[in-house]
Amino acid sequence: MAVLTTRAGRSLPAPFGNVNIASPQFKADPYPFYAHLRAEEPVFRVTLPDKQPAWLVTRYDDVVMVLKDDRFAKDRRNALTPEQLARQPWIPGFAKPLTNNMLDLDPPDQTRLRALVQMAFTPRRVEQMRGRIQALADQLLDAVKGRSQFDLIRDYALPIPTTIIAEMLGVPVEDRHKFHRWSKALLAASSTRTGIWTAIPGIWLFMRYVRKFVRSRRARPGDDLVSALIQAEEAGEKLTEDELLALVVLLLVAGHETTVNLIGNGMLALLENPEQMAKLRSDPALINSAVEELLRFHSPVETATERFPRHDVTVAGVRIPRGELVLAVIASANRDERQFVNPDILDIAREPNKHVSFGQGVHFCLGAPLARLEGQIAINTLLRRACGLRLAAAPSALRWRRGLVLRGLEKLPVAVTEWK
Repeated sequence: MAVLTTRAGRSLPAPFGNVNIASPQFKADPYPFYAHLRAEEPVFRVTLPDKQPAWLVTRYDDVVMVLKDDRFAKDRRNALTPEQLARQPWIPGFAKPLTNNMLDLDPPDQTRLRALVQMAFTPRRVEQMRGRIQALADQLLDAVKGRSQFDLIRDYALPIPTTIIAEMLGVPVEDRHKFHRWSKALLAASSTRTGIWTAIPGIWLFMRYVRKFVRSRRARPGDDLVSALIQAEEAGEKLTEDELLALVVLLLVAGHETTVNLIGNGMLALLENPEQMAKLRSDPALINSAVEELLRFHSPVETATERFPRHDVTVAGVRIPRGELVLAVIASANRDERQFVNPDILDIAREPNKHVSFGQGVHFCLGAPLARLEGQIAINTLLRRACGLRLAAAPSALRWRRGLVLRGLEKLPVAVTEWK
């Protein structure tokens, strides 16, 4: 069988239909595969681990078009034929409220739900959280200060966004490990043939937890986002019980998973490019452009969430039939040679940098201001306080999380020479 050799010496089989894009092995270095697709087959049909066919769209301009074009529905019910709907994967009854989440809806339902929560994530509101995020970053580093090694994911990248989103929603911070474990189960559900079955216990526990939490907030409202959403529902904002549950789950999951990857993937990129890390350490004012470049270079979100053509659509000369799953590959668009000069080179001062890591169009990431701020504070604080920071494992030994949409590390062991 012909092979494609990656920069890390790994081999990918060709034809590429055999590649499992959700596997940890693929996640370790997906970029040669995407470079091949951009050059040769920019719209490529694959079979996902759950046996569902999907179309990968890989060029920057085509990805932007798919993300913004109303011909591609988010709600499969607005695109699929009755026959296609009948063939959709089974969803257990207790998980069906999740199908009403904001990411999987089209306007006007999506617009209505987004309007209920967007005020909590405006740049002005987020900026008011700077002091809390900074204090948390320092607190976490104080806890590992003095160690010669620590796990940057477990001890730092994960607790920052999980704590912040828990505090925003009013969820007990001590429960953050639970909802992270459950969100991992939810995100991994489509990554293997048996994924939905193995994920059922975690999803059931997650839904039970959220239902119980929402009931407690109905009985005893607090000064938090979930209480505000309940009050909006009761004020006649047409938020159904299922929509409320789905919204809370979405905010818990999306509110931390992507930022964990931003911090973890971003620090890996800097550790593997020590001259860029030294440049940022010597000039912390570069942090804004650095975070944008880290978002581009190792995209926390590898593929955008599902889209479905409302009718047959031609992209890059390839006809995609109505109702078939389309995945716009953000990680590929962010490395497109047609859009970025030397896209495989990390340049923390890169300008312009029109990456698509937060999406485009009406589904542009609501939490982008918060993710940016958390990433900026987390990375600059770590570089300021941890001297001689370096990887404590070979890059080839790093384990990547299984999954379709996100790309992130299980662990990131690092060593420190001196603490400040």
